[in-house]
Formats: sequence, structure tokens, C-alpha cells
Amino acid sequence: MSLRDIENSLREAAAAAFHIPRGQTDSLAASVPPAHVEADLSLAWPISAARTLRKAPLKIAEELKAAVPAEFPAEVAPPGFVNLRLPDARLLGELKAILEDPAYFHRPEYAAERINLEFVSANPTGPLHLASGRGATLGDSLARVFRALGAEVSEEFYVNDKGCQVEMLGLSLKARFEGKEPPEDGYHGDYLKALAAGAPAEAASWDAARFSEYAITEMLKLHRADMAAFRVEFDRWFLESELHAAGAPAKALAELRARGMAYDRENAVWFGAASELDSDDKDRVLVKSDGRNTYFLNDIAYHLDKLSRGFTRLIDVWGADHHGYVPRMEAAVGALAGAKEKFKVVIHQQVALKRGEALVKMSKRAGEFISLKELVDEVGADACRFFFASRGPNTHLTFDVDLAKKQSNENPVYYVQYVHARISSIFANAAEKGVDPAAAFDPASAKFNPEERALAMKLLWLDRALSDCARDYSPHHLTTYLVELAALFHSFYDRHKVLDPAAPQVTAFRLFLLRAVRKVIADTLGLLGVSAPERM
Repeated sequence: MSLRDIENSLREAAAAAFHIPRGQTDSLAASVPPAHVEADLSLAWPISAARTLRKAPLKIAEELKAAVPAEFPAEVAPPGFVNLRLPDARLLGELKAILEDPAYFHRPEYAAERINLEFVSANPTGPLHLASGRGATLGDSLARVFRALGAEVSEEFYVNDKGCQVEMLGLSLKARFEGKEPPEDGYHGDYLKALAAGAPAEAASWDAARFSEYAITEMLKLHRADMAAFRVEFDRWFLESELHAAGAPAKALAELRARGMAYDRENAVWFGAASELDSDDKDRVLVKSDGRNTYFLNDIAYHLDKLSRGFTRLIDVWGADHHGYVPRMEAAVGALAGAKEKFKVVIHQQVALKRGEALVKMSKRAGEFISLKELVDEVGADACRFFFASRGPNTHLTFDVDLAKKQSNENPVYYVQYVHARISSIFANAAEKGVDPAAAFDPASAKFNPEERALAMKLLWLDRALSDCARDYSPHHLTTYLVELAALFHSFYDRHKVLDPAAPQVTAFRLFLLRAVRKVIADTLGLLGVSAPERM
């Protein structure tokens, strides 16, 4: 029974006590009590429910206290809080479940979920840049979070290997191969010089289209290698050309017409968003008057393909430059999926790079930028992923290179990893001294001191952190959680000795507690794609 299960039992108790529908107690949520309050959970629901129930908050709090299951000792505090304490035996049971039950944090509502999570999807016209790294961290960490909650998740990279940009890439590479400058509106990065130098001799007879094919193949090799080094493994790399080969855009248009969501006007075909959903404010072109498909129709076809593969929810992670494209896609895909909530676009902001006190100037168009590979090579994948995950997607991120390289507690990823390594060294030390790290202890005699209790309760709060990540489509709650957990460990370790030959029961109990702490740190770092070293 996780923290959420405890909250649900309290909600049911409140609904029964006040003779109200279960839905009216959904806002009942536990919070961490203030430091001066000796409790594990605090409920402020009586204060928020006062107007609805037409009672004084303190009166509601007293009645709620009486309704709380007897296993949770409760106290009332003004102006209407109910503070609860978990029995030691119950807390020990939760820690044991965290250690032994791989589905401890699963939720029933995710059991039938099949989520397609598409992210990065960078045009294969150049190396992956920092924003791609942020998108990769966001998408891959969300996939891991939803799996931790019990969902089935498929990670997908959409490769735009068709269109004007790909044609321009071919023209730019052809020019480089011939020793010329690329077109003014082409691609000018040095990476094309390297590609041109590595092209086979027969490339002298290639046209621009063949150079495009070669460039796409080589750039995708780099993208795959960069993502693997970044600990991102996609279940599928979906080529846009696959859609066209299968006639998917035409099938999508036929589907839209069959649903009355497309109409003809001015020799073009339009999507009638206003009649379906209010996400978009005007109708959009699907097929131009010259007969060419818009990217809009092709993207609808791609998402219709996802739905045809049986996914129950589609999540796309896009860069900030696609912000204006969201409403029309929500209108189209939401209508095709039958419900707007089945399609979610997560927009992430750009990344600025800081060295010392100065920001690094970058221009992708001019080919002057720091690639994701360069940053990973310099600071490591651990720091990259932790730092990228440390802010919500709607927040601009300034990546401090100097901080990411520091091996001190100033660096948050080092601070957290050090706790895992410190606990691992405690277990190694125990083994050297002949102490069995898994030795049993008498649960009836185990008593939590304040620091142990705070540490144990924090492990239960991972349930809330996972819930917040899923709600906000952001893993930043996990970085905050880990830093707070690390601080609680230091508070415990500074005050208490773990290995005490004179107190074998206390030693066994504390090793049990630290085993749970180490597991939660390792598992949560894993959700972020960050390693949990045993030595530092």
C-alpha cells in the first residue's frame, strides 16, 4: 500500500463520515507537516471543505479525526489541520514492500495504457544540438516514469527524410564535395565538410537527390550513436518516407473526408477544425491548390498511423519553435483519437550554455553551435541528463558547464550520487567486519528516531513525485526529490552511527533502512537515465 493508497483510504473515510460523494473528497491530499509538528502526514482538507460542508474547519477536522482508520493516530491542530502518524510496524512494512515489490508504485489506471512517446525527431540535416538533448531527456525520462507507474510505453523518433530541407541538404553537400560554398539559404556547418570528405569516389556522378540520400544515411548514423551514448534507446525510428510509400497521407485525407472533417475551397483541401474541437481558431490547408500535401496532412497521417498501431495515448515532445503548430495538431489528432486528452504535445524551451560568467553564442543556421555530443564528451551523460531534467519544460534552461564538471556538493548530481556511493561503502565496510547486511532484526523492538523517520517517510513520497511528473509531463520533480532525499541522508548520517558492534539489532535495522534508501536513489536516478555509482 503506497502513499496514494493511504490517501485513498482517507478519502473514502471522509466521504463516509460526511455523507458526501467520493468525488468531493478528491482534493484531500496529504502534505509534509512543518518541522515543529510531530507527525508524518498533514491534511488541510477540512479548511478547503469548510464552505462546501458549511461547518467550521476545526469542527470538520474533529469529525475527520474520528473517521480516520484506527491504525493512523491523528491529532487536530488549528485552524483545521489533521496530523497523522504511521505506526512503526506500518512504516517498516512499506519499506519492505519498496525493497521487494517491483510494482510498488504501479497504479491501476495505467495498467491498460499503451503510450506512444515521440521525441527529439530532429531533422537529419545536422548533428543533434543542445535542445535535442533536453528533448531526449524529457521524452526518455517520461517514458521511464510512465513505465514505473505501470504503463506500456514505446519510444519513437520521427525522421523527416522528405521535403525542402532534405533537398537543400543534398544541394549543400554536393557543393561542399565540389569544393564550392553551399547556397546562401543552405547548410554551412563544418560537419558537411567532413561528410563530403568521406564520400566515395563515385559521388562525382551523383545528383543532389543522391547526395541527400547519402547525407541522411550518414547523419542518422550519428544521431543513433549520439542517442545511444545519451542512454536513449528508441523502440522505432519511423521514416517519413515510409508514410508516403504506404500512401498514408491519401488514406488520412480519405478518413478526414469520411468524418466530415475536410472540405474543398479555392482549389485546395481544408481541415474543418472549428466544427470538431476548439483547440484551433481557424481552418487549415491540408492539400495546396497545386496538389501538394502540406506538412499538416503528413503529420496527421503519421499520428493516424500511431493510433492504428493500438496506442491509447500519444505524447509528442517538441521544441519551442513548434509552439504555434500545437493548436491545429491538437484539433486534428484529438478528433481522430475521439478525445482531446488522448493527444498531448509537450513544448520544451531552448537551452543556453554558460561558461564562467559568459553565455556561449550559438547560431545553428551559420553552423556555429555546440553539439550534444560535444557537451556529453565534456561533462558526461550523467550531468547532462540530470541538469536537463532539473527544470520544467516551460522554463528556459541555462546549462552551467563549470558547475556540471565540479566534483563537490555544489553539483546536484554529484551530491545525489555521492549518497549512493556512501551507502554502498557502508555495506562494503559491514562485509569487511563480518556483519551480514541482510541480518534480521526484531520488528517489534525497532523504533524510528526523528532522522530515521524523516528518511523513511521520504521514500514513500516518491509516489507523489512520480504522480507530479505524470501530471506535469516533466521529470524535474525527481531531481528535486533526490536532492531532498540526499539532504535527509546527510542529516541522519551526521548524527547516527550505522555499524555499532555493541548494538547488533540497531545495526541490522539501520542497514535495512539504508538498503531501501539506496534502492530508491538508484531507481530514481535510473528514471532520469543517470548512473548510480558504488564508488566515487
